[in-house]
Amino acid sequence: MKPVLVLYYSRHGSTRKLADAIAQGVISTGAEAWVRTVKPLNEGDGHAQDNTNLAAPVVTDEELVQCSALALGSPTRFGNMAAPMKYFLDGTSSHWLKGSLINKPACVFTSSSSMHGGQESTLLSMMLPLMHHGMLMCGLPYSEPALHDTQSGGTPYGVTHVAMHNNTQLSDDEKTLCLAQGKRLAQLAKSLTQHLPENTHGA
Repeated sequence: MKPVLVLYYSRHGSTRKLADAIAQGVISTGAEAWVRTVKPLNEGDGHAQDNTNLAAPVVTDEELVQCSALALGSPTRFGNMAAPMKYFLDGTSSHWLKGSLINKPACVFTSSSSMHGGQESTLLSMMLPLMHHGMLMCGLPYSEPALHDTQSGGTPYGVTHVAMHNNTQLSDDEKTLCLAQGKRLAQLAKSLTQHLPENTHGA
């Protein structure tokens, strides 16, 4: 199976922590995970990207096309994804025309600074361009106990983090849900790879 692409944009590090935990879930299945980021809109703005100075490599077109599945993450901005992620997705029209991402499973994740900061609307808005690409959305079922227990982040639409006072550390429930999300995405990708004809993946 080709690697699972975990693609994110992060400003203060919270979304990157989610990405890393999802990647761990992917790896736990024996699959390979590519953790990548997108370019900030202002190349000269040192604060436009993860200020932990541990930013992942910038994703390439080849990686997007070749991945077996996609986990897409962004911080919440007024109930929507951050501008750099939107800009990146707006530039994928050529892949839409070719059908490069059709039938690949995908999930979405986000972080916000408050409990009711628009996490669910952000996740839903991030799903829309992926559905236009013909991707298959992979959420989190309530069979995951942490989804019932969490007092911080976590939704059936995708994993989340609540970064109160710029806290980038994931809660135990948030991390558990990230691992479950990564594992489920990788397992779905493996199943689809085995049962769908190669040409339906568009790559």
